Amino acid sequence: MCALSLAIAGACPAQIFHKKKPVDKSTDATNTAEPDKQLYDKAMADIKKGKHEVGRLGLQTLINTYPDSEYLAKAKLAIADSYYKEGGTANIAQAINGYKDFIVFFPFLPEAAYAQMQVAMCNYNEMAKADRDNTHSLAAEEEFQTFLKKYPKDPLAPQAEQHLREVQEVLAEGQFRIAYYYYLKGDRRAAAGRLIPLVRRYPLYSKSDTSLWMLGDIFERSERKDIAGGYYSQIVKNYPLSQKAPDAKAKLKDFGMPIPQPDPKAVGWMTAEQNTPRPKESLVHKGVSIFHPGPDVHTAAAHGLPQLEPDTSEQTFDVLSGGKGTTALVAGGGAGSSAAGAGNGASGGSGSGVVGVVKPGEPAPAGSPAEDANSTSASDSGAAAGDTANSSPTDPSAAADGSSSTDSGAKSDNTQPASPQGQSSSQKESSSKKKGLKKILPW
Repeated sequence: MCALSLAIAGACPAQIFHKKKPVDKSTDATNTAEPDKQLYDKAMADIKKGKHEVGRLGLQTLINTYPDSEYLAKAKLAIADSYYKEGGTANIAQAINGYKDFIVFFPFLPEAAYAQMQVAMCNYNEMAKADRDNTHSLAAEEEFQTFLKKYPKDPLAPQAEQHLREVQEVLAEGQFRIAYYYYLKGDRRAAAGRLIPLVRRYPLYSKSDTSLWMLGDIFERSERKDIAGGYYSQIVKNYPLSQKAPDAKAKLKDFGMPIPQPDPKAVGWMTAEQNTPRPKESLVHKGVSIFHPGPDVHTAAAHGLPQLEPDTSEQTFDVLSGGKGTTALVAGGGAGSSAAGAGNGASGGSGSGVVGVVKPGEPAPAGSPAEDANSTSASDSGAAAGDTANSSPTDPSAAADGSSSTDSGAKSDNTQPASPQGQSSSQKESSSKKKGLKKILPW
């Protein structure tokens, strides 16, 4: 016992508490793994430790040295993931390029769906507030739509669908704020030009009922109660639990128009939305949100199919020149807006721009075929606006946006007088735009 105590006392403390240094098995001489696997494991270990640049260098070495390696796809995806985890504007751009390259080179691998989802998430995380630049919001909408079209049964599809609802809430909020500014300012034409495509393209937007009410008020103030009644009918039918529904019914009663029955699907959708738990906004939250760069999406819908068709419009109203002096009008310029032709080149009838009714919880139509103006007179189109309640919710001709009128502007046909031979084509187009916009909105 004494000898043992003397041996311990005479030993060096470093020798007593010395721990054996761990050996890196990925580079150990006894490791019989393939060299490409060694490179991959070493690079992934570096990335896990936060050494992203070192890890990416190892993965790139693997790709260049072993182009036929079974770890090639994993290495490419890991490089993109590394940029995504590191964050930053430049790294996010590199991550997007990496994920898209992976989809191009390995489109049939199961990881391709994950890569597409990550492209959308890169833009989603970079979204700005609704009143700021919407470049990333538009890109996120497009990428989520691409994911849901290509991989509708993927396990990530529900998550992508919800994110798409949130993105479209932000995009719709941006359009609504602009429209509301013009609405308060008294510029009815500009306000309607923003609200008409908004209510068609984003029926799940949290303020769609308010947007429809504003449109009804705009046309009512313009002495177009027939058209205003169409928008009030949409509130009663497609947003029956809205706070605006009782007022909309009162308006229809005053106008002498039939009050439509609430759509059962719309009732179920709004009931589910009201029962969805949402975080409550406190005064502290509202104050802190000013300094948060991202948008607030807590009001986004949690149910219903979002808009899956891309927005191909560049302006609110397009004026197309037809043959023989006719003018074709396309109202509400978003994807989901209907085209109401003023007659084809051979027929030249009176034109009417039409706004369709979209039911919440169902996809908005990507577009509708042009209607033949010869089949609908100016008075018929005004009556159709008042009969919105009896039309199908997905009928693109269910409600009018004000292009068809029975006032003095509608008494004359859409045929343009022949232009002088010396007049240029650009002057013709400018003239048709001015006259066409006056026929779309009556004020």
